[in-house]
Amino acid sequence: MIKSRLIQAAKGDYPADLVLKNGQVIDVFNGEVFQADIAVLDGYIAGVGQYDAAVQTIDLQGQYISPGLINAHCHVESSMACPAVYCMEESRWGVTTLITDPHEIANVSGLSGIQYMLDASAHLPMNYYMQLPSCVPATSFEHAGCTLSANDLMQFAEHPQVLGLGEMMDITGVLGCHADVLHKLDCFSQKIIDGHAPQVGGHALQAYAAAGIQTDHESISYAEAKEKLRAGIAVLIREGSASQNLDVILSGVLKENITTNQLAFCTDDKHLADIRQQGTIRWCIKKAIALGMEPVTAFQLATINAAQIYHLPHLGAIAPGYQADFAVFDNLHDLNVTRVFHKGKEPAFASAPVLPTQPSVHLAPFTAADLVPKLEPDQSYPVIRILPHEIATEKGEYTGTGAQKAIAQGKLCYITVLERHHATGHIGCGLLEGYGLRNGAVATTVAHDSHNLIVAGTNAQDMEIAVREIDRVQGGYTLVRHGKVIDTLPLPIAGLMSPWSAQTLNAKLDKMVAAARQMGVAAWNDPFITLSFMALPVIPKIRITDLGMFDAENFMFYVVPAYQNED
Repeated sequence: MIKSRLIQAAKGDYPADLVLKNGQVIDVFNGEVFQADIAVLDGYIAGVGQYDAAVQTIDLQGQYISPGLINAHCHVESSMACPAVYCMEESRWGVTTLITDPHEIANVSGLSGIQYMLDASAHLPMNYYMQLPSCVPATSFEHAGCTLSANDLMQFAEHPQVLGLGEMMDITGVLGCHADVLHKLDCFSQKIIDGHAPQVGGHALQAYAAAGIQTDHESISYAEAKEKLRAGIAVLIREGSASQNLDVILSGVLKENITTNQLAFCTDDKHLADIRQQGTIRWCIKKAIALGMEPVTAFQLATINAAQIYHLPHLGAIAPGYQADFAVFDNLHDLNVTRVFHKGKEPAFASAPVLPTQPSVHLAPFTAADLVPKLEPDQSYPVIRILPHEIATEKGEYTGTGAQKAIAQGKLCYITVLERHHATGHIGCGLLEGYGLRNGAVATTVAHDSHNLIVAGTNAQDMEIAVREIDRVQGGYTLVRHGKVIDTLPLPIAGLMSPWSAQTLNAKLDKMVAAARQMGVAAWNDPFITLSFMALPVIPKIRITDLGMFDAENFMFYVVPAYQNED
């Protein structure tokens, strides 16, 4: 009967629930803008044209109306906000659909973490879809809280919020035809399978695509993105807090004027404070237009392209039969969002369930001396070199004497990862260049993807205090200087998320970022997000895990005595 009512409303023979009048409709099919009314009934678009009969009428007075924006790949946990708070912030900026991958909480809490994210998002005024985490743990080169098999994941495969399999980071497993990896790919072969292939090209990329990978969000250059597009892989252009790849990719797209239907926007990981200031996908549209992209083309990347890539035929456009999700903008330059509609209604967010606080930090006994490498004067040591605005790193090298001098000068600091899930006692020590820390220590349990405890510092004493503070609050962020805790943000939900409101959480984060800057952390680094990615061994070129300093190009640990982990 709903379809019958919709047909009648489309004909003008039945009053709509809502008519949005005098809007400049962004037509993502024809690439144009035209003025029309939009009739909505039962959460769906009945018709676009001239409509009057309605229970409610809103005059948009010439403002621009777009399909609801789609964030094509994100990790809600990386915002440190629980799903209700995160979705409220996304919604404020015109996003009505999220494609999420909960591998952060799954690495800590396993299946219960996935279930929590589904439960906490089920009744929100947001299309909250999930790609099941394919790599828990991400690699065998670190210790995570849980291990999830294909059979584990299949418990959720038919859930209405689940679209497919999340980013397949185990490139070695794919290319080596490892049985467990192929089993996961086979189980989800009829659904969408996301990729994660940083700097992969040539025959390796061809093999990766042949395995059934359909998307990738790791391109950091236009050449890399273009090669993936040629392999039939949709490119999700990432503009987050730590990785900002939009300018370089779209500059190439515009220069060569290639087809854009397999491009979409995503954030991957974006800090809640950045979302509050910029939005997410709206920010991508604004930057794309500033680069010279036609506004409607930018909106296509933000709406219909993502919907088609993820096989969501009811989303992404303003046309009869589509779900009535809209974002209204005052103009196509400033892109200020004036109204948002989800299923024909302006979203109202209520509180959502919060995972009961459970201990999530389990450390074996340690001393301050365990947290720093024992450097020999003439020995050479590999160093993680941070790149501005990237999560990719370069490899540096210092002698022990040179490293000590560089630490004193504020050019280097120590970096250490402690296994925090099962109290195994694994501790990996190393050196970090480019972080900027001149004194004190920064520690967090947000450390992608296994989320062990990571700490950077200029001296062992402050590092020890920071680690013990994180243990005390059972996860979060902390800053220590001159032997004293400067500030701490507890993250009681798996050591990853807070139930606080966005306003409270952002105020705390702003204060802590400012304090970290006073401690020397470079202005182009997010003090916490940048640090969290130093433990991700699936991103080139060099990382650190609880097992030691890791060569992420050759998938092996550096054999350096001072860096070696002892069980």
